[in-house]
Amino acid sequence: MRQPWRVAVVGGGIAGLAAAVRLRDSAPAGTEITVYEQSGALGGKLRTGELAGQPVEFGAESFLMRDPAGAESAAVALARRLGLGEKIVHPTVGQAALVIDGGLRPIPGGTLVGVPGDLERVATVARPAADADIDGGRPLVGPDADVSVGALVRSRFGNEVVERLVDPMLGGVYAGRADDLSLVTTMPALARTARVEHTLVGAVRAAQAAAPRAPGAPVFGTLAGGLSTLVEAAVTASGATVRRDAAVRELTATETGWRLTVGPTRDPELVDVDAVVLAVPARPAARLLAGPAPSVAAGVGALDYASVALVTMALPQPRLPELSGFLVPSTEGLLIKAATFFTTKWGHLRRPDGLAVVRASVGRYGEEAHLQRPDADLAATVHRELSAVLGTPLPAPVDGHVQRWGGALPQYAPGHADRLAAARTALRAAHPTLVLAGAGYDGVGIPVCVRSGETAAEEIITALGGSAR
Repeated sequence: MRQPWRVAVVGGGIAGLAAAVRLRDSAPAGTEITVYEQSGALGGKLRTGELAGQPVEFGAESFLMRDPAGAESAAVALARRLGLGEKIVHPTVGQAALVIDGGLRPIPGGTLVGVPGDLERVATVARPAADADIDGGRPLVGPDADVSVGALVRSRFGNEVVERLVDPMLGGVYAGRADDLSLVTTMPALARTARVEHTLVGAVRAAQAAAPRAPGAPVFGTLAGGLSTLVEAAVTASGATVRRDAAVRELTATETGWRLTVGPTRDPELVDVDAVVLAVPARPAARLLAGPAPSVAAGVGALDYASVALVTMALPQPRLPELSGFLVPSTEGLLIKAATFFTTKWGHLRRPDGLAVVRASVGRYGEEAHLQRPDADLAATVHRELSAVLGTPLPAPVDGHVQRWGGALPQYAPGHADRLAAARTALRAAHPTLVLAGAGYDGVGIPVCVRSGETAAEEIITALGGSAR
């Protein structure tokens, strides 16, 4: 009689946990699932903490409600699967601003991650180059080509649109720079239309038309009670054995599957399993792949990450604008790259004691030296810069928190998608029961990570012989 499957999920972030839930739902009954998490905390960048006595996010804040095709996003579907659908809430204030010449200006509508589809609408924050976006009689991007977002937009709209619109928008998501980030990976919808359209305005409008949104439909959602509730519910639904503080140091192929070396060098634990979902960032993944798949390890390890710090403050009765927050172009010379007014943006977070909770994101790729400052110095700088941007001295915070995320945000250089596809193809051919998931390979955001984990689980099920359900 065949023994139950044994599957190891290495990495207890939301991608790994989504894989565990999908395995429990679709794999044969009795499948043994074990999640190995190197740290003591599950959820990866999903971490709900407490500030001044109430919950607040110290990591990811929200998720997209829809996928690029307009269907319900994987994060929403997972929340519903876990019985959390009724806890989904949406922003009550959606308008954000840009810091331009030291002051706040509303982000103009009609853009796609800052790339305008109507040049007149962005004139309040950036002056597009005159007559640069001409029809040259051929598509903007070749059929198999990839370029940086910054290079494409500069060639069509000039420097100011990149520096004042596109760069801060992409910087808010990736903590990187438009000139270094892949069009195909960071803006796939625009990449598809740029292979057909002859002008960038036309490509933006075509991408927007391909994914229409119902008027008034919410773009973002989060969970009342905090995103850590998603983590906790996924652990319960997966029925997995969870091993915290359990570093997987080595993967070795065996005749029947894989042997994991877990724990300290002096006292290692050897665990045999049938399959592995590898849901950790590129560098630790490359180290684990170096033995069984060295060429794949080289391809995966090429992905780099930016580090950031999130500084959160509870302020007594500040006069904040009715905005969800603001983004900062790097040309403004501020340490802050983005700020969110939590208690303005999210109605369910408004406090009866009148405290306002503000969170600022600090750190851009290549500027990690700024993050070497002590927590108190970072917090003081953020408080001073917030006061300057808002044009009024803010009161001293009654509580605060600095969360550092080392190697948090992937930096997708042009050609990343092809390199990742080649690495996965080679890994699948050599070792079909070892699958990469999440950790920034496929993009950022909770829905992308959830979908990546679920896809990895399905690949494992297929490789082991299919579902018995």
